[in-house]
Amino acid sequence: MNAAPVLVVDDDRRLLAAMTRGLRAEGFDVRTASDGDSALAVLEAREVALAVLDISMPGLDGIDVIRHARARGLDLPICIVSARTEIHDRILGLEAGADDYMIKPFALSELTARIHALLRRRAPDLAELEVGDLRVDGGARRAWRGERELALTRREFDLLQALIRRAGTVVTRADLLRIVWGHSDATDTNVVDVFVGYLRRKLEESGEERMIHTAPGVGFILDRQETGS
Repeated sequence: MNAAPVLVVDDDRRLLAAMTRGLRAEGFDVRTASDGDSALAVLEAREVALAVLDISMPGLDGIDVIRHARARGLDLPICIVSARTEIHDRILGLEAGADDYMIKPFALSELTARIHALLRRRAPDLAELEVGDLRVDGGARRAWRGERELALTRREFDLLQALIRRAGTVVTRADLLRIVWGHSDATDTNVVDVFVGYLRRKLEESGEERMIHTAPGVGFILDRQETGS
């Protein structure tokens, strides 16, 4: 059985052709675009299950494409592939709504593995979980502190769900990268800390007690009791 149809977007025509050949050889039904406006048009047609796109492109850049897609309610997985290596660029892409970020050059085998991981993670986790006054509804993808509903991004919700499913247990940064981002590249562990910071602020913005604690040198634990910083 062929894999789901994917969109590959890059203005480097040689790289676009190489990715297209490689992914088709892996069984994917590949659609292509070489600029942001064309990419957004394909996404809006809702005919692909996943998108792989560069940041630097003519017209709309990759970040703008993602923002427009998310604003239109398009919920498909999106993987950025970019030569930009700074942590700021990775965070910018993930905050815009990307599900993964790969740095060029990369091995086609890794791209293929990440695509498969992203598609697997689309299977919904419908569990409803509670710890103290925190409640998470996996089916509706909504969360509350007491009566206050949390305004979470897709990534923040996935992170909270990963932590509450393992409440009372330390979850390593590598495990969170694997569960939430689909890989465990040690160079991306700072991304986990940044998003934990975002999530903490939303969980505590009305003065509630801290629930996500740091296990120094290891990772994080979601618990009502103070266990770290």
